[in-house]
Amino acid sequence: MSKNITGSLTIGLDLGDRWTEGRVLDEAGEVLESFRVRTTEPAMDARLSAYDPCRVILEVGTHSPWVSRCASRHGHDTIVANPRRVRLIAENDSKSDGVDAELLARLGRIDPSLLRPVVHRGEQAQRDRILIQTRDGFVRARTQLINQVRGFAKALGHRMPSSSSEAFAKRVRAAAPMDLFPGLERLLETIEQLTATIRDMDRAVEKLCRERYPETQVLRQVPGVGPITALYYVLTLEDPSRFTKSRSVGAYVGLRPRQRDSGEQRPQLRITKAGDALLRRLLVSAAHYILGPFGPDTDLRRAGLRMAASGGSAAKRRAVVAVARRLAVLLHRLWVTGEVYEPLRGETAEVA
Repeated sequence: MSKNITGSLTIGLDLGDRWTEGRVLDEAGEVLESFRVRTTEPAMDARLSAYDPCRVILEVGTHSPWVSRCASRHGHDTIVANPRRVRLIAENDSKSDGVDAELLARLGRIDPSLLRPVVHRGEQAQRDRILIQTRDGFVRARTQLINQVRGFAKALGHRMPSSSSEAFAKRVRAAAPMDLFPGLERLLETIEQLTATIRDMDRAVEKLCRERYPETQVLRQVPGVGPITALYYVLTLEDPSRFTKSRSVGAYVGLRPRQRDSGEQRPQLRITKAGDALLRRLLVSAAHYILGPFGPDTDLRRAGLRMAASGGSAAKRRAVVAVARRLAVLLHRLWVTGEVYEPLRGETAEVA
């Protein structure tokens, strides 16, 4: 397809791991062209450069960040569709990659806002996020191995000592015989290696905060928010001006309760869990600290404790989620204003 094509076209891309199906619609909504291209940067770059600037629609996925950047580089109006808004594709009786690409093009041609477009972050931010995501994988692996050691020992009538993850191997060597079960020493060595790797990655995160993302220092004023939470928060939101109101961040990270009002019924539903799961976990972890025995006296803590006091374990869980949501809002507010955090300023000021 040559460069003489006008900007009135709409291109739908169904991204596969190896191949991408594309459909090109003209101004009248007729299929002007169907194509198949390898899902590689050189092939995609050559294909998308063949069109004058037009609208390109694709669904969020593994390849959508770099493909969207590639399309935007050639001047295309690129829209990354939220998968929650394109169930029409998943529920289609005649499903194929080509049909999916055409449906994406038609949905984007009618009204792009229906797709609730996803804004992909820049390549540098994406790379820096991977550092924290990789660290999280190592932390999970270490936890799994520690639980395995405890489980094997317990099955043999031996209880391993209480310990932090960092000191676990040392404490076990001091308290348990190394021939307790086969492979114990190898497990402890692996746990130690993971701990050393996590420590190195923590230093890398601190360096990133200091040298590339100084705005994280403003967020770290809040007790319970360390370098990892602050950096991942900044990298996930990337541009605070995307949100006209700080309150919107609570919904963005999936900590807003679902809503299904009908007539007089307003059931209490679970949170949406939309957005990034790791960021949500980090915020919830910070909320646990804020409400825990070592959390200092702050407006966030007072509000959470009042909510937790209203019932049993369910109320405590709701309090943690509520504090995590307020924390997400507060961090955005601090980021935008750059002001000094006042722990006992008043709850209404925190979420303004």
